[in-house]
Amino acid sequence: MPSLQEQKNLAAAELTQLAEEGAPTAELARALKLAGEQDEATQAEALEAFWREAVVAQEQLHTAYAEPSTLAEIHAARPDGPRRLPLADGDMLQDRMLGAWLGRCAGCMLGKPVEGWTRANIAKLLQAGDAYPLDDYFPPLDELPEGLKWHPSYHECLRGNITHGARDDDTDYTILGLHILEAHGPQFEPRHVAQEWLLRLPYHKTYTAERVAYRNLVNDVWPPDSAVVMNPYREWIGAQIRADGFGYCAAGGPERAADFAWRDASISHTKNGIYGEMFFAALIAACLAMDDLTAAIEVALSEIPANCRLAEAVRDMLVWCGAGPWEATWEQVMAKYGHYHPVHTINNACLVLLGLLHAGGDFTQAISLAVMGGLDTDCNGATAGSVLGALLGAQALPGKWTAPLGDTLHSAIDGFNVNRISDLAQRSVEMAEKVLS
Repeated sequence: MPSLQEQKNLAAAELTQLAEEGAPTAELARALKLAGEQDEATQAEALEAFWREAVVAQEQLHTAYAEPSTLAEIHAARPDGPRRLPLADGDMLQDRMLGAWLGRCAGCMLGKPVEGWTRANIAKLLQAGDAYPLDDYFPPLDELPEGLKWHPSYHECLRGNITHGARDDDTDYTILGLHILEAHGPQFEPRHVAQEWLLRLPYHKTYTAERVAYRNLVNDVWPPDSAVVMNPYREWIGAQIRADGFGYCAAGGPERAADFAWRDASISHTKNGIYGEMFFAALIAACLAMDDLTAAIEVALSEIPANCRLAEAVRDMLVWCGAGPWEATWEQVMAKYGHYHPVHTINNACLVLLGLLHAGGDFTQAISLAVMGGLDTDCNGATAGSVLGALLGAQALPGKWTAPLGDTLHSAIDGFNVNRISDLAQRSVEMAEKVLS
């Protein structure tokens, strides 16, 4: 059970989450404020009552959006679309799969040093290092501009210091997704995902929604309840960053990729938290079979509810990125979606799409713009790199991004601590062939 202070923090975050979903929160806010003025025993009782009322508020939700969380309801709410696409020959799939893995690793490494920074602070750092606009890994600076501080794991991700893909949750989950399919097959269930977390994923390498869900699992609260019990982070980015392994292994099958992603996301997320993983898994699966990014985005949109907030945001990006500089698009994103937490699904998905759609097929531009936009920079760089790497293939990726990785990726996943990136790509191809058959 979380400590009393942590329960209060979770309750405060729950008020924000409910408001974003469209629920009335005034009465709950007053009750929480009054609870904070009581002794500890009374506070504990009041917090239990708060969470019961929060469930009621979700059940009584009235909103203009249709945002279900069960797979059957999501299928019923999605647009028509191609559920399966023809794949190119085996050599092309091999190249694209390796490109996707390398792109994800490079984009993640690019964004790690400035994770959580604002666009303004990233620009300030780059200008101090005579490296603006970004077009390579961040330069090593002896002294940062006043008020700026690298992310704790920055050193091994700076230009000239990189010898391998550093351990990060954005790639841990990619490896784990591949393993789940290898271990349990294409018919795996949410409970299999939960069991693999408990067996292979260290608790202290989980964050926000994943940590809440992990704690629920340890307390014998299983999916789908593990996603909702005291979890105010259920629409944050955690599931979205877990999409890639499932997209890789469902190459050419956007529907199958989205279904895999739902089984994974539903142990820790609801609504748009789930849709983020479904959308990007479907997009990657489509990019492994298509040559047109915008067409692939439309395919991915057909796997999530047509009238959800994420679909609205994706449609906005398709319009906003059609003309003008990327900075103007960024301003539009912040004006409409900047109220979300910096690690929410929707605003970060917008920045991934900003990088992809303004890049014009240029890998360097895609990951650099996704990172220069700020927010969850390692997640956004990784996802943009994965998508465009899948579309372009490994041979088209600039060596300045891929060569420093040394074909090596470290992870915190038990049994997979040091990996050859080329081996991961080959295993993904083999799994994709099994899924297709």
